[in-house]
Amino acid sequence: DDITDLLSAQRTGAWSDVARRIAHEIKNPLTPIQLSAERIRRRYGKVITEDREVFDQCTDTIIRQVEDIGRMVDEFSSFARMPKPEMKAIDLREPLREASFLVEVSRSDITFERDFGNEPLKGTFDSRLLAQAFGNVVKNAAEAMEGVTWENGGHGVIRIRARHEADTYRVDVMDNGKGLPRENRQRLLEPYMTT
Repeated sequence: DDITDLLSAQRTGAWSDVARRIAHEIKNPLTPIQLSAERIRRRYGKVITEDREVFDQCTDTIIRQVEDIGRMVDEFSSFARMPKPEMKAIDLREPLREASFLVEVSRSDITFERDFGNEPLKGTFDSRLLAQAFGNVVKNAAEAMEGVTWENGGHGVIRIRARHEADTYRVDVMDNGKGLPRENRQRLLEPYMTT
C-alpha cells in the first residue's frame, strides 16, 4: 500500500505539535526579558558614564533580539494554527504579480521576466496565502543566485509563467541559479527546510 499521504500527515502533525510547544515555552519569558532591559536602560542610563556606548549597545541588542525571537515564535504559532483560508473569487495572476514584485524591488541585480498571458486566471483562492506561497518560491529562486559567478557579462534571471492547461492552472518559477542539491530533495516541502 502507498502510505505516502499518511506519512506526510503524520510529519505535519508532529511539526504542528513541536511548533505549539516551542511557541509556548519561548513566549513566556520574552516579555519580562524585554521589560527588564528597558527598565535597566531607563533606570541606569543616566548614571552610567563609563562605557556608555557599550551599555546602550548591549541594552538595544537585548531588546532587538527579543523582538526578533518574538516574531519567530509568532511564525511558529501561525504554523501550528494554520489559519483557515478566506476563499474569494480572484484572478490568480494578482497574488503572483504582487509576490514577484515584492522580491523584484529588493533585487535589482536580477532580471524578472513575466508571462501571465492575456486571459484572466479566475478561480476561488485565498489571495494572502497564495501570495505568501508564491513569494517564498520566488524568494528561493532569488536566493539561488547567491554565490553564482556569471561569465561573459551574464546575470541572474527569474522567469515566472502562469497559464491555463486543460482543467488546471500552472505556475512556473524558473531561475538560472545554482539549483537544488540532490540530497534531501524529498524534504523540500517540509516547514523551515532550507539549503
